[in-house]
Amino acid sequence: MADESDIINKVENEDSEIRTGLDRAIAGSSKLFAWAIFVAFLITVIEVVARYVFDSPTFWAHETTTFLIAAIFLIGGPVALARDKHIRVRMFYDAVGPRRRRSLDIFNSIVALVFFAGLAYASWIMVGKSWFTPTGAMHLEGTGTSWNPPTPALLKLLVLICVVAMFVQTVFHLIDALQRDTSSVTRGGE
Repeated sequence: MADESDIINKVENEDSEIRTGLDRAIAGSSKLFAWAIFVAFLITVIEVVARYVFDSPTFWAHETTTFLIAAIFLIGGPVALARDKHIRVRMFYDAVGPRRRRSLDIFNSIVALVFFAGLAYASWIMVGKSWFTPTGAMHLEGTGTSWNPPTPALLKLLVLICVVAMFVQTVFHLIDALQRDTSSVTRGGE
């Protein structure tokens, strides 16, 4: 069984894979966004009490919690990339040496850049359609309910922001992989 110092060291080293200042800022912001889960929980409790105790349901609780949880989900992409916790086929990646890992990192970064560029373009179009009318007047897309908050427009903007952040992160990761020194590795470690 692990003792307390092992657990503390593991938690302190959790962000040891963070490579850039941008990654550090994004990973640090996740602690702030984690509070949105607590806020969503509180709103749900308020809704349950209002509905079942006072027989007076709210008209805003469901859409607010849906928005908060969706926003947290979207932030997960840049946070996972910042902490280097994204999905990777470990069976192949761990089986090769540092030089081939570097090659895999470069290949992965190039593929990710193409994907993020396409996704950023698509989300840019979605943001434009959800923030402006065809005549160019600013009008945020709403949910279409009686409350009609502009959460769809805000979430589409958040998609764009997260995709652009992941694109920039990937550029920095590609630069890091290209500059990584593997010359001290023996031929057998490849």
